[in-house]
Amino acid sequence: MRVMKWSMIALAVAAGTSQFAVASSQEEAKGFVEDSTVNLKTRAMYMNRDFKHGTGNRVNPDKASGYENGYNEDSGASLLGVFESGFTQGTVGVGADVIAMGSVRFDGGSGRTSSSAGNGLFRNDSDGHPEDSQGKAGAAVKFRISDTVLKYGDQFVASPVFATDDSRLLPELARGTLITSKEIKGLELTAGRFTSLSSQTGMGHDSINGRNTKGLTAANIAGATYAFTDTFTGTIAASDVEEYFKKQYVNLNLTVPLSDQQALNFDFNAYRSKDQGEARYGELDNKLWSFAGAYSLGAHKFTLAYQRSSGDTGYNYGVDGNGTIFVANSIQISDFLGKEEKSIQARYDLNMASYGVPGLTFMTRYIKGDNIETSSNTEGKEHEWNFETKYVLQEGPAKDLSLRVRYAVYRANDAYEADYAPDNNDLRLIVEYPLSIL
Repeated sequence: MRVMKWSMIALAVAAGTSQFAVASSQEEAKGFVEDSTVNLKTRAMYMNRDFKHGTGNRVNPDKASGYENGYNEDSGASLLGVFESGFTQGTVGVGADVIAMGSVRFDGGSGRTSSSAGNGLFRNDSDGHPEDSQGKAGAAVKFRISDTVLKYGDQFVASPVFATDDSRLLPELARGTLITSKEIKGLELTAGRFTSLSSQTGMGHDSINGRNTKGLTAANIAGATYAFTDTFTGTIAASDVEEYFKKQYVNLNLTVPLSDQQALNFDFNAYRSKDQGEARYGELDNKLWSFAGAYSLGAHKFTLAYQRSSGDTGYNYGVDGNGTIFVANSIQISDFLGKEEKSIQARYDLNMASYGVPGLTFMTRYIKGDNIETSSNTEGKEHEWNFETKYVLQEGPAKDLSLRVRYAVYRANDAYEADYAPDNNDLRLIVEYPLSIL
């Protein structure tokens, strides 16, 4: 497998130096400092999960309900800074990236969180109290030949088989090597090996543990994305996460313009997963796929999606990044990936720019899943409704400041609630302000 990965990259590099070659990115390099950028992003977040039907957060036998409270509640703010250098001039360009981030807690004491760190904004200390502040940093060195870049060190990753998550205050951060090659027009090849992954609340490099005390061993990944036309792309990817599992992924995405105001989009995603080695997440034998069709009409977009999970188990992820779930029905709370689960989605999006309010958008969706095989041998069922609105300031001193509200209602029947997650209403208020310094 490793020989094949390197052969694909070598082929791309060779093709890039043939008659298809044009001015490469490295040939246009201006220098380490001249092409440098510094970006900051401030994020403030309030999150509340209100559990239902007698469920709560931290167990407390002295309470009539058996729990400290019927909800998890956290709030805080974070600052993420990213320095990306340019590449030195010459045949081989050299550069470096530096990432620094930190967060502070506004509210959310031990009585408002669970023993497993509440809503995932802050980690609990040894006494079970959320940390008041957190911080971590990382750096990477990078090299570029023509249109091929090799980066080693700490970095964010967005592969469908290894993806760092950024759904809370701080993002996950992976450490390893990633090669990205764009030598052939329309074709992007990737290959990498990652040996550690820090969680969104863990400051150590090996803080992704899932349901065991061991973190990531090593994840080897490879992928290719090709644009057949301006409106049709395809992606394949594979991963080998040592002592956990192997995965393969495929995506096809097609957009069909109907007029200046109308278009159709079709998106197909599929995974094949199988445990290996010590199988530290337990048995895994799953096929998961989704198909979504969307119709855009001016400011409006209507989407229908169907998703199917089959095999001896449901789909599993986490040690390979909590963003590694590129399917249509992976939403705010549930991913609808139970054993043998079938799920359908109806979604509506509205962009208010067409009505004179640029920057204001709305979204609502409803997903229903059933046919789930549970530990009680009773059919599991779940459903979730989401509502989201976001406003981005378009001008002025606070240009690009965004205000976002996300609300979800999740319910499952008794058979699946015991296996997956308790019923709850999830509210998130998010304020972000990105700032480009260089």
